[in-house]
Amino acid sequence: MEELAPKLFDYTDAFSRNIGFLSREEQSVIKSKTIAVPGMGGVGGHHLHTLVRLGFEKFHIADFDEFDVHNFNRQIGAKMSTVGRQKADVMRDMIKDINPNAQIKVFSEGVNESNYDEFLKGIDILVDGLDIFAIKPRLELFAKADQLNIPIVTAAPLGMGTSLLAFDPKKMGASEYFNIDRSLSTEELMIRFLVGVAPKLMHDSYMIRKEVDIFKGRVPSLHVGCLAATSALGSIVLKIALDRGDVIYAPHGFHVDFYLNKYKYFWRPFGNKNPLQKLAIAYLKRKFAQSV
Repeated sequence: MEELAPKLFDYTDAFSRNIGFLSREEQSVIKSKTIAVPGMGGVGGHHLHTLVRLGFEKFHIADFDEFDVHNFNRQIGAKMSTVGRQKADVMRDMIKDINPNAQIKVFSEGVNESNYDEFLKGIDILVDGLDIFAIKPRLELFAKADQLNIPIVTAAPLGMGTSLLAFDPKKMGASEYFNIDRSLSTEELMIRFLVGVAPKLMHDSYMIRKEVDIFKGRVPSLHVGCLAATSALGSIVLKIALDRGDVIYAPHGFHVDFYLNKYKYFWRPFGNKNPLQKLAIAYLKRKFAQSV
């Protein structure tokens, strides 16, 4: 049987089903934008995949880690064929297999103080894909993006839902919202980040507490939560890239949990300096201290 010749990639054809929700002019705008995605694991890999399916094709990606079997429950690049391979390399290859014209700059050492400037050079939007435990590089990268006036979008996979925050440095940057500085301990930074992203912590109601210890690296994450996060984030990145419609920027945000059938819109003036946030931070400190 004669083999069919492979069809040549054509951008217009590949993303033609976007047209109708997007105009042809908007699709061209998406094609021109450059997105930075640090972290190619649970949410980061899904974010990259979602954005390339929307038609974005210019990326900076970073991850120092390799895929392993314990990633299988949630990470899009984790398969038997990729165990032991660099996450950033696997995701680069996956994206190039979808869009051969994609321009992807890989930072195989991850993000750190030595490359923040290079990682963010020429970037239009910073998409947070870092693991919860990479709290210091995340917040340092956020601070650098604030200085460069780069919008940031972060969506946490929380149980069976997600909570999303977007930052416009001209309004309220991430550093101001989370109320952070270098003098804070890793534990304090993690608590401030968690409370800032999800003031209500809805997923805590069905979490098996004895199985969880955030400070010992025992934190559950579900595929459905990662998919919820990337759906929310992809939609907001699209709006920012196209300057299309109102974006809920910090100190506003939202949290949805499909398991609980709940949606919460939140507004925290002054971010973590808000009295309600200070109470939530103190409560979480006590709760974690009791579980140690």
